[in-house]
Amino acid sequence: MTDELLNVSDLNQFVYCPRRYWYLRFFDTQGRNYERTEGQLMHDSQSTRGGWLNELYLEDEDLGLKGKIDVLELNGKPIPIERKRAQSGDYYKSDELQLAGYCLLLEAHLNEPVREGAIYLYETDQRMHIRITDELREAVRERIAAMRAMDADEVPPITENPRKCEGCSTRSYCMPQETLILEPDRVPSEEWEAEL
Repeated sequence: MTDELLNVSDLNQFVYCPRRYWYLRFFDTQGRNYERTEGQLMHDSQSTRGGWLNELYLEDEDLGLKGKIDVLELNGKPIPIERKRAQSGDYYKSDELQLAGYCLLLEAHLNEPVREGAIYLYETDQRMHIRITDELREAVRERIAAMRAMDADEVPPITENPRKCEGCSTRSYCMPQETLILEPDRVPSEEWEAEL
């Protein structure tokens, strides 16, 4: 499995919770939850305007990545845009990493630097521009290496933040609360101790 191309969207999954990504990668347990279903509907119903290219699929063997850029703005320098739900009006650091992965794919495709991307929050109609720094590029490469190093026989620890588990589509497979009740020596944080 070391030569497989990883999905850029899985960078986000991995940063959110390596255990979640482990279930998705080795056991194909994506499941359906409200956020995934609504997100797919929003992608399917997105508007098309001049100067935009919708859902550009790219892959690069040197990076080890593949993925579909939600929207590529073509006015001036190309700007990849990642669409997110985000009722809160904010995005997560893992979203920045995912966007950086798409920018690296686009760089490889165009053979020129892509120094900016954008995250569009469709629930609040906000667009935030993100500089693609050397630190973000390195973080993408580090996560790819960590994802490739995962082994089907080694389950990652449960996330320290129990709130991440609440809406997770792999919860019924991961069973974090049940696991920690049966194995109290594996409780990862005080937040989990309060939950149990």
